[in-house]
Amino acid sequence: MTNCPSQCVVKFTHEQVADLNSKIGTAKEALRWASENLHPRVAKASSFGAEDAVVMDMMMGINPGFRFFTLDTGRLPQETYDIIDVVRKKYNTTVEVLFPDAKKVEEMVQKKGMNLFYESVENRKLCCEIRKVHPINRMLGTLDGWITGLRRDQTKTRENAQIFQLDSGHGGILKINPIIDWTWQQVLDHIKEHDLPYNSLIDKGYTSIGCEPCTRPIKPGEDLRAGRWWWEQDNKECGLHIEPK
Repeated sequence: MTNCPSQCVVKFTHEQVADLNSKIGTAKEALRWASENLHPRVAKASSFGAEDAVVMDMMMGINPGFRFFTLDTGRLPQETYDIIDVVRKKYNTTVEVLFPDAKKVEEMVQKKGMNLFYESVENRKLCCEIRKVHPINRMLGTLDGWITGLRRDQTKTRENAQIFQLDSGHGGILKINPIIDWTWQQVLDHIKEHDLPYNSLIDKGYTSIGCEPCTRPIKPGEDLRAGRWWWEQDNKECGLHIEPK
């Protein structure tokens, strides 16, 4: 697995992924491997939460040319837009901003309303699909791998995730989760120790950051993901990290 010209696609096998997980065990090792083997056809997806602050800083220390992208759903908090500009200037980098198809958004809100997601799980998933899943699918279709800020202790759906995964939901590209075994406290400690720029919503109790109407601070004793789609009970994912059955 070596650098590939822009027109070709690197395919990975389960055996290759298992071998990577057996040999690489730290975040920096994983990111260094990604830089040496996949750049520039690898990019970091960022919602500009605490985990993203940590991973992006590590990436810039390894390869200042690493690529970053974010999903502008049209419903993000102002604090997220603010930190995007702070990060761009601090690292002198570009954040590729992906937007949903305007026509599909128009049709959805005209038919179901601006705040359709509060009415049913089906409506919420539809909104996530149009505003988030479709745009990221377009991006990932151009890559051989993508980098996330996922951690095992975030949700039950992530508790078995590894640093390297074969992303069968996106054409078999490589999914890299460098801090998958970190705890929330480790993330916060790293931000403080290295004086990293971070989303100010974190200081307000947001342990997960998404769209403004679908995210709230967590309450004492609540699960770290309790602030996402808090009106729903189980399997609170938007579709970006769901493996097809």
